[in-house]
Amino acid sequence: MNLFAEIRALVVASLDEMVAAGDLPSGVDFAAVAVEPPRDAAHGDMATNAAMVLAKPAGQPPRAIAEKLTARLQGRGGITSAEVAGPGFLNLRLQPESWQGVVRSALAEGRDFGRSDLGRGRKVNVEFVSANPTGPMHVGHTRGAVFGDALASLLDFAGHEVTREYYINDGGAQVDVLARSAYERYREACGLEPEIREGLYPGDYLIPVGEALKDKYGDSLLDKPEADWLADLRDFATAAMMQMIRDDLALLGVKMDVYSSEKALYGTGKIEGAIDRLRGMGLIYEGTLEPPKGKLPEDWEEREQTLFRSTAHGDDVDRPVKKSDGSWTYFAPDIAYHFDKVTRGFDQLIDILGADHGGYVKRLKAVVSALSDGKVPLEVKLIQLVKLFKNGEPFKMSKRAGTFVTLRDVVEQAGADVTRFVMLTRKNDAPLDFDFDKVLEQSKDNPVWYVQYAHARVSSVIRKAGEAGIAADDATLGQADLAKLSHDSELALARKIAEWPRLVEIAARGQEPHRVAFYLYELASDLHAHWNRGNDDTSLRFIQDGDAATSQAKIALARAAGVVISAGLGILGVTPAEEMR
Repeated sequence: MNLFAEIRALVVASLDEMVAAGDLPSGVDFAAVAVEPPRDAAHGDMATNAAMVLAKPAGQPPRAIAEKLTARLQGRGGITSAEVAGPGFLNLRLQPESWQGVVRSALAEGRDFGRSDLGRGRKVNVEFVSANPTGPMHVGHTRGAVFGDALASLLDFAGHEVTREYYINDGGAQVDVLARSAYERYREACGLEPEIREGLYPGDYLIPVGEALKDKYGDSLLDKPEADWLADLRDFATAAMMQMIRDDLALLGVKMDVYSSEKALYGTGKIEGAIDRLRGMGLIYEGTLEPPKGKLPEDWEEREQTLFRSTAHGDDVDRPVKKSDGSWTYFAPDIAYHFDKVTRGFDQLIDILGADHGGYVKRLKAVVSALSDGKVPLEVKLIQLVKLFKNGEPFKMSKRAGTFVTLRDVVEQAGADVTRFVMLTRKNDAPLDFDFDKVLEQSKDNPVWYVQYAHARVSSVIRKAGEAGIAADDATLGQADLAKLSHDSELALARKIAEWPRLVEIAARGQEPHRVAFYLYELASDLHAHWNRGNDDTSLRFIQDGDAATSQAKIALARAAGVVISAGLGILGVTPAEEMR
């Protein structure tokens, strides 16, 4: 049940009637007409911008449209009053039965309350994390992992068919550096002093890899030249790092559907095939680029080279795909990888990248546009930095990682639920401060604790009802006399619950899972406020001594709030708390 969608449909039907009556010109587009909660709850239950957005195309004053619309809406679909405000906004008030019906729907639909068919089964590929397999994931990867996983869950909840994918960057020079670093730890395992020279990975995480190499090879590699062991150690170390990454993701509650390998693109004709497809479109040519302003990128050469005409698809400059020496640039395998995703039949691609990839966005969008004939949109979400604090000071580096704080460091100190929720308290492209002291305190200022506490309170109401001999299962509560929910505080909480289906669609359209976290905090605030009012007004308490029927109606309201909190936390990947410890 989406009450806001139902009222919007009623508004649009009334506008259609106005067109038929000649009060509005035919052909006016109603797509921008919205029904939403008013900024000030004192103004009404819902508000519509219909008159404001239709005034210009209709060639009429907004108040004139609003007044005619008011006359048609009054008394229909549970609307008890419609009032014109300001230049032409229309404020609506609904009968209590409308909000009581939302509570009943939430109980009947359970965790599916708020699910949407917005996506209509469209296949979406969400590629996220994709950390180089050269060591443990750091805190930046943590934020990207949480955002990507929550976005995938949100899109699924909104009716999309979602695939979570990790792209293993195992085809570049960094995996050779990994192999050499692992070899030094192998030498250390054999009793020699490791030479962790500049350019190698210094972290302690490679010590177990070196020991595993000794178990496999003994000391047989010690006197062999690099050419004899580099390929084998590259594969061995990469596999070990990917297992570490999988374990870290599991610690955070993230499970990928697909792991794709960059290395698998080489020597298989996939890169050549993607480039040839672009060549057939006239988008590959031999040329020389003008030197860019500012710092020169790594792939720029003042020589003739093979270029992708990405400016034909919205980029600022054409991009090299092959160097003058005949080797592929780092962009070439990315072209092949995205072509592979296009050929797998996805309707939309989403790449979640670190903020340092901002300059890479336009070329990726251009190549996907070209390879899909403009049919498959690519959205690139950039993840801004996370700053860690503890005891008022920046959190110190991890010795195990060598140069950064790891995902495991964060989760082991804060817990997976806290980590996930806090990482979603800011939009992905805004910097985020993660203060270990604040995220673990039990106060209203800690959003995850506040939301968890709200769910735990609902669970405690259900337990206390059982102790009092009051049936409080969802089926029984769904049959309660909800007309007993008539107090302004009760109806206000029901109105907030009613916003959930609308919020899901807004968040899914904008690909903004942080909106779910914000909404849950607001819902928790309303539940806590209503609970506290019961301290002074006993008639608002969820359990009314000696009155099972009234208790069940009030418990139904609490349970409906709990259903929504549970569903929202499920999208965020956070476990609802049954009790606070």
